[in-house]
Amino acid sequence: MEDYKVWAEGVLQKVREKMDWCSEKNRDKIPYTTDGLGNYDDRSDETKEWSIDNGINWWTNGFWGGIMWLLYQDTKKEKYADIARISEQKLAKCFEIYYGLHHDVGFMFLPTAVADYRLTGNKEAKRLAMHGANLLAGRFNPAGNFIRAWNQTGNDDTRGWAIIDCMFNISLLYWASEESGDPRFRHIAMRHADTTLNNFIRPDGSVRHIVEFDPETGDMVKSYGGQGYEEGSAWTRGQGWAVYGFANSYAHTGKQEYLDAAKRCAHYCIANLPESGIIPVDFRQPKEPAWEDSCGACVIAGGLLEIAKHVPELEKDMYVNAAVKILKAIAETRADWGKDCDAIVKNCTSAYHSPEHHFTMVYADYYFIEALYKLTGTGILLW
Repeated sequence: MEDYKVWAEGVLQKVREKMDWCSEKNRDKIPYTTDGLGNYDDRSDETKEWSIDNGINWWTNGFWGGIMWLLYQDTKKEKYADIARISEQKLAKCFEIYYGLHHDVGFMFLPTAVADYRLTGNKEAKRLAMHGANLLAGRFNPAGNFIRAWNQTGNDDTRGWAIIDCMFNISLLYWASEESGDPRFRHIAMRHADTTLNNFIRPDGSVRHIVEFDPETGDMVKSYGGQGYEEGSAWTRGQGWAVYGFANSYAHTGKQEYLDAAKRCAHYCIANLPESGIIPVDFRQPKEPAWEDSCGACVIAGGLLEIAKHVPELEKDMYVNAAVKILKAIAETRADWGKDCDAIVKNCTSAYHSPEHHFTMVYADYYFIEALYKLTGTGILLW
């Protein structure tokens, strides 16, 4: 067994020990972050319709269930399936509420309902996942061949906005097409991926976060810095969505341009990877304040490992070594293995200009754990 596999298995043992008690403590919650005492919050309030109110439609609400399914496929302990289905059943309420659902239904239902169906054959889970896929497909604008991102909030006209994050969500459409035999879902996913390839990826491999199109004509209007430092910079979690998202699109379609795009974005990440392995919020941010985003780090690592599955052996080590460097930095300097905090991964940041920095995010834990399983070769394809 390669050294990195031995190392990853050792870290996974720490994960198993922590999640054994943490899962029971939070079995009825759908957490996003921890409070000042290290306890997980709960985003499963069905009375809050809108995602901005942090209720049941909150965009990260699939990742707690996803962690449970990762542990179930590893340990075969039924308690993880039981806890995962608590989230799944709560998320089913989203379709009844409807208002507040968004492009992130992929993030919500791939790690929960799709994982459940793939692992157990649960037909009810398949129904929920197909419902989510149809809703996501319904956000497609054929004028510009893109999936609309956010719903209308505040004074911004977001009808023509698309974001790099959606490269991950379209995996729900690939799954729906493969499962149903209906090519419509795949065509929508690929048209969105093509639009992203042509409008989001810069020649140097850096990535735009938000691109606005005219919703009537489909013409590109402008781009925005979004959660990064500024327009023209390189938000690191967005880099991760691009690296991993295009690798996923290649895995589902075999279209070489998608793998090439994933590699171009990955090479930008590798070229800008700090010696410490600690990832900033934006690769082009000022030296001070030195805000970090451990979540972006974990997404990038997972994407690098996904690319490694699809390249010749001579190329593989470059991607694996960079991913391991990032994951070791997290495990050894940014992880909490004790019982004073429910989360594992620390020092996450949602946006460079956010008033809060360096807190926990449940999806950082998800991508961290998933990447460890990728290293050991025991993970399942969720995306």
